[in-house]
Amino acid sequence: MNDLHETGAIGVIGGSGLYEMDGLEQIERVTLETPYGAPSDAYVTGVLDGRRMVFLPRHGVGHRILPHEIEFRANIWGMKQLGVDRLLSVSAVGSMKEAIVPGHLVLVDQFIDRTRQRANTFYGDGVVAHVPLADPICPALRESLNGHAGAVDVDVHHRGTYVCIEGPQFSTRAESLLYRSWGVSVIGMTNMPEAKLAREAEICYATIALATDYDCWHEEEESVTVEAVLETLRQNVDNAKKLIRTFVESAAERSTCELCGTAARTSIMTPLDAIPAQRQKDLEPILRHFKGKPNA
Repeated sequence: MNDLHETGAIGVIGGSGLYEMDGLEQIERVTLETPYGAPSDAYVTGVLDGRRMVFLPRHGVGHRILPHEIEFRANIWGMKQLGVDRLLSVSAVGSMKEAIVPGHLVLVDQFIDRTRQRANTFYGDGVVAHVPLADPICPALRESLNGHAGAVDVDVHHRGTYVCIEGPQFSTRAESLLYRSWGVSVIGMTNMPEAKLAREAEICYATIALATDYDCWHEEEESVTVEAVLETLRQNVDNAKKLIRTFVESAAERSTCELCGTAARTSIMTPLDAIPAQRQKDLEPILRHFKGKPNA
């Protein structure tokens, strides 16, 4: 991936194994420095069915970074710098509904953010922006994934709400029951502020949630354990790969989503000529696509 300014790449953020898809060619490892610190690991780039791909293990190779320790801004900044305009987040989650059986996939469409100590915006320090987040998942990208759900031999739930908790501990039973009373579908620790930052960076974003357990609300099931999560996750990785592969085979060369693709330029309130020089440099992967004033 020689031209970092070239757009049209499909990004995947997930766990180990998701950058080892069959058929990936021209594989390179790319290490980036960002204004927000180091990304979780080196990016793995390649070509799959004629589409440029960028993969990143969210917790680093060897799963060594806790959810609240992830520098989400660096991860998303790097994706933008490498030309990603569609980003698939593959995430292990707990099921909060009886019908979402461990092993099922959920293509969520909403989030409730319960995180507390994570940097959640690229802006500030001389730049004011308020991006719309009513639909935090790109509707066009999610519908495309829904259209390819038949490629996997497992039940796929076509929408749902993901409650993101701080972690790294799992929920108490009282918390789990509270979230259930809100009508949420799944629970996890990693998709916020990832989804918010993708919108700020004008990247179409969708989640492929892999249900691994029933959290601790289900009295007839054992409480969630790391061993149970990993075993179910291993079984589900192949289904995620199949869904991604099928999506990539028919994906357009570039995203044309107006909701995500213009989110920042219609939300930054500070005129470009009033943004401090250092902040312009920090935000260059986003601002370079603007013509004239971002909110014009």
